[in-house]
Amino acid sequence: MATILVTGANRGIGLEFVKHYLDRGEQVIGTYRDIVSSDKLIQMGEVYDSLKTLTLDVSSDESLKYFSDQLGDIPIDIFINNAGVYGPRNSTFNNVDEKNWIPVLRINAIAPLILTQLIIENLRRSSVKKLIYITSKMGSIDDNKGGGSYVYRSSKTTLNAVVKNISIDLAREGMLVALLHPGWVRTDMGGPNGLIDTNTSVSGMIKVIDGLEQSLSGSFFNYDGTEIPW
Repeated sequence: MATILVTGANRGIGLEFVKHYLDRGEQVIGTYRDIVSSDKLIQMGEVYDSLKTLTLDVSSDESLKYFSDQLGDIPIDIFINNAGVYGPRNSTFNNVDEKNWIPVLRINAIAPLILTQLIIENLRRSSVKKLIYITSKMGSIDDNKGGGSYVYRSSKTTLNAVVKNISIDLAREGMLVALLHPGWVRTDMGGPNGLIDTNTSVSGMIKVIDGLEQSLSGSFFNYDGTEIPW
């Protein structure tokens, strides 16, 4: 039985990951930022003994440190960094400033590395050692044909660079690292016009995670397993 850590597990893709892994009989640790928007996850935690729910605000250094303290010595087999934000929808040219840019960079690109550093000993205690970061095809420089969305695009491009570095620096320890694009999913972030539902997205991503091996570590995948250019 594996232990899966999913951040941003209270809704959308994160909650779907929790459901899938619980159905597989795994132990799951799901994080949420506030109780108000997390009733489904908290209720699941009351039903499933194999689900542990913990608060985590990735925008707060204090919360990140407190969360890692709460984990203690628990081995983490699969870490799924799902917590993230889109930021301002109108971040077009001439409409971007530091005030609306920095918080998104903090949550989407900086916090994932800080959290990884804080829980690295938990990952080292595992024999599986899979580190998964939910990103977006909008972070691909090669794929960018539409422009706009400066804040979100740049935050995911930065995340991609950070995670590629992680894959190289931790390779000697047997850590398996991947970036996953979930597709355009019908969620609060993706909106009602998304092309796929959360089940399709997460089912596909779990197949990629299951098949991840050393030769593929550090790659940027679509939810269906195809590689995305940087």
